[in-house]
Amino acid sequence: MPGPVLTSPVVSTQWLADYLGSEKLVVLDATILNYTQPNGRSGYLSGHEQYLVNGHIPGAYFADLMDVFSDADAALPFTRPSAEAFAIAAGSVGIDNESTVVVYDAAVGQWASRIWWLFRAYGYDNVAVLDGGFTKWVAEARETGIGHVEPAVAIFDVAERPELWVTKADVEAIVDGSASGALVCAVPPREFSGEIGHRTRLGRIPGSISAPAGRLVDRETNALLPDDSLRTTFGAALSSDRIVAYCGAGIAATSDALALTLLGHTNVAVYDGSLNEWAADESLPIEVGV
Repeated sequence: MPGPVLTSPVVSTQWLADYLGSEKLVVLDATILNYTQPNGRSGYLSGHEQYLVNGHIPGAYFADLMDVFSDADAALPFTRPSAEAFAIAAGSVGIDNESTVVVYDAAVGQWASRIWWLFRAYGYDNVAVLDGGFTKWVAEARETGIGHVEPAVAIFDVAERPELWVTKADVEAIVDGSASGALVCAVPPREFSGEIGHRTRLGRIPGSISAPAGRLVDRETNALLPDDSLRTTFGAALSSDRIVAYCGAGIAATSDALALTLLGHTNVAVYDGSLNEWAADESLPIEVGV
């Protein structure tokens, strides 16, 4: 028997509370923690310890986005895994092709949306992001659990959708006008303008629209803003027949992709290398300023 039916790529905390414990429902905690390194640069830590000690949604498995759901051997952090590696990763947290999957994090949803996008890109749509994530769940005084929850390993089959990713060359074509498409950037505003950042070159890909992941959600609840507010954020990009989302490392970009999907845009892709790859190539243009 398949799991509960999803009608949207986002589910509410009430929906999850109603279905929690259902057969074939798999809940994943995808939290990654940001920290500042001694050199002042941002770093990332697995949220597994927080999951163990501070709690998680009852029955949730921890999804390791650093080393399991990413290619840990790639040159850039959080690079998407191969199809074979993703199939193993999905199976390792108990997901098969009859599972209903709900993903959440303890941030503004970008880590959960990354897992959601990976499933989508590997041909599986029965996955949703928990609106408001763990922040909203806890604020509503809902039950939590602590300690490790061990999944039973499952077998998961993939069906790649390569059109959901773009390469550096694809983005170059949009920038030089030889290909159509709108570019939306999910980094914070001051990083978008080039005022702050830790890459060798600061700024954004020319012609991009700023759509920061943190401004897609309510500041108190972390729930997604109403559709009208999201449309205002994306602005003219919505009129394009194709939208490419990017950020620093291809994570926050998937928050943009999720919001665009909710708004009904059907031709969205993510630039996985994002600014980490683009800015490192000094032959490519960078734009600064507001």
